[in-house]
Amino acid sequence: MARRFEIDDTIKRQYRRYNAVGTQLTVRLLPPADNSDTVGHFLASVNELFEYALQDVSDSDMVGITIQNQVNQNDKPIGISFRRKDQLSGEVIWSVFEKVSQSSARFNALDTLVITVHSVKMPVGFGRVALKSRGRPLSVIAHLKRSIVEVKAEENCLAHALIIAIARVENDANYKVYRQGWKIRPVVEALLQQTGIDLTRGGGIPELATFQEHFSEYKIVVYQGLRCDNTMFQGRVESVKRLNLLYDDVERHYQVITNLTGAMAKRYVCKACNKSCRSDITHVCAMICSGSMVSTPYTFFGDRFPCNECNRHFRSRSCLANHKQSTSKKKSVCELKRCCATCGAVVSRENHECNKRYCLNCGQNLC
Repeated sequence: MARRFEIDDTIKRQYRRYNAVGTQLTVRLLPPADNSDTVGHFLASVNELFEYALQDVSDSDMVGITIQNQVNQNDKPIGISFRRKDQLSGEVIWSVFEKVSQSSARFNALDTLVITVHSVKMPVGFGRVALKSRGRPLSVIAHLKRSIVEVKAEENCLAHALIIAIARVENDANYKVYRQGWKIRPVVEALLQQTGIDLTRGGGIPELATFQEHFSEYKIVVYQGLRCDNTMFQGRVESVKRLNLLYDDVERHYQVITNLTGAMAKRYVCKACNKSCRSDITHVCAMICSGSMVSTPYTFFGDRFPCNECNRHFRSRSCLANHKQSTSKKKSVCELKRCCATCGAVVSRENHECNKRYCLNCGQNLC
């Protein structure tokens, strides 16, 4: 459908100090067809004109409008006071024109008009709201969550995701550049040429297994959704450096998970059994040693080795040494998990009192 107006000139100016934008349009409303409603045509033309002029303005922004006849500069311009965008309509403009037409001034709407629109962006917010993932596609959640890095490349997305994940793990200076899609294509082409992998038909389990053999110092884990136990691929490599990827089976696209607990919306996710728990201190796993929490379970030979700092006993000297290593929280298991010397209970807080129960959420005494 053809426009009901013609635009002769457009001038836009931005006032950064006041967070405002001024737009001046020189337009001319086209005359109505024969035997048509003049008032209805005018209202439709004004609505279409203002929809075009305010297309980049939010409904909550304040808008002020001035309309002046370019032919008759002596006539006073029509002014519409500042109001929200959603409060502007053709009826409001028509009421202003009607008041002008009743005065002694001459104003012809079919002449060339100079419309000046000033818009001021208003802050609108209701506080930070928890992100709801139920009912939303995985591609939308990957775009909204900060713990997931979107891979911008549509082709060879698996190779792009692996390079971005490795750059983050190794604190590469090009990490921010790679995640924005810059300077990464030559690196991807070199990787595909070196490994001999063809991703023209996509990347599946065979390609992931080949990448895992190539990157043997990393453990590649691919999640097919935002559930901890929904893993599509998990490399059989014992390595602390993990490359967590997210696969969208609808878009057939790979993304990078930078924070596993943030992406899964869980307090703690065990990297060995892929189960969620309230805390790593209270989590019991059959895949890792409950004493050191950093390696596979040790074989018990009958003798236990005590630790005088945390009052716990371990199955081997290796387990005793590993439990003093730093974890992801920059504290060792010995500092995070200890036993009370009096009652023998596992203590994860400083204000422990024997034979008293504490809330897991707030830490208050329940007795």
